[in-house]
Amino acid sequence: MPAEWEPHIGTWLTWPRPECISFPDIYERIPPVMAKMVRALSAGEKVFINVWDSEMEDQVRKQLEKNHALNNDVEFYHHQAYEPWCRDHGPIFVKNKSNRAVINWRYNAWGNKYPPYNLDNLIPEQIAKTRGIECYDGGMILEGGSIEVNGAGTLITTESCLLNQNRNPELSRHQIEDQLCKMLGVSNIIWLGEGIVGDDTDGHIDNMTRFIDAHTVLTTVEENAQDINYAPLKANLGRLQKTGLNIIKLPMPEPVTFRGQRLPASYANFYIGNSVVLLPTFQQPKDKLAANILGKAFPDREIVAIDSTDLIWGQGSFHCLTQQEPD
Repeated sequence: MPAEWEPHIGTWLTWPRPECISFPDIYERIPPVMAKMVRALSAGEKVFINVWDSEMEDQVRKQLEKNHALNNDVEFYHHQAYEPWCRDHGPIFVKNKSNRAVINWRYNAWGNKYPPYNLDNLIPEQIAKTRGIECYDGGMILEGGSIEVNGAGTLITTESCLLNQNRNPELSRHQIEDQLCKMLGVSNIIWLGEGIVGDDTDGHIDNMTRFIDAHTVLTTVEENAQDINYAPLKANLGRLQKTGLNIIKLPMPEPVTFRGQRLPASYANFYIGNSVVLLPTFQQPKDKLAANILGKAFPDREIVAIDSTDLIWGQGSFHCLTQQEPD
């Protein structure tokens, strides 16, 4: 599995439906944010959008046109899914020197939390068919947001997610490691512990620790010792410090809440495109600090900061919504 910063043919998205459960009562605020993503990404690569049907395609085209985001590098595919989190239900592309393939990991909506998900589970197979490439069964339940790879043999994940009984209770830690190595071409697996508070995925790694090159990670830290994220993030930092990786600290935003619920807001949920890095921001002073850190980490890409305050009500942001297709 190539690293995210390696060249893309394009980025896959699944456009959210008005009927989806991810954005209760605020759906109308979401399409303009999606359009900003598409506009930024399509400056450097193609954007492939899964939509429900031709009627939805027409609606999305109008939304993109309204936001100056519709161009020849935006393509639509009638692949039906209930929810928009393409990182988790979408394909994982792998490649060797001559071929590409899709790994179709089994998907159960983060431990059967949000049924139905049967259509979402078909997306990798449909995209592989669209692309005319082989599709292999991953052999276990896995979401794309639960793993982070450097493209050079190392994968980072969390115990709280991959070892959760609501994913693969029949598999041991060793068996899960074997399957990851076999299907993704990795040989070194780093396990972190707990995820951030409010994360209904049981602790996806893409809210905490991200590779920026083969030997360097950005990892979130909470400086307020009274915050509930302080202890788990400090423990994860301690584990990373024993790996030999270069570590750059990324601050956590101040708590983001909506209707009394703490949401999993994190600057680590950025997405690395060919020419841009999409950075979620939250209308806070720390937004600028996060943008500066990302700018130093990716000097050859434009940092596009987009307000993610509404998106995070759906429990995810730009990395959760995207899935790269490598060149």
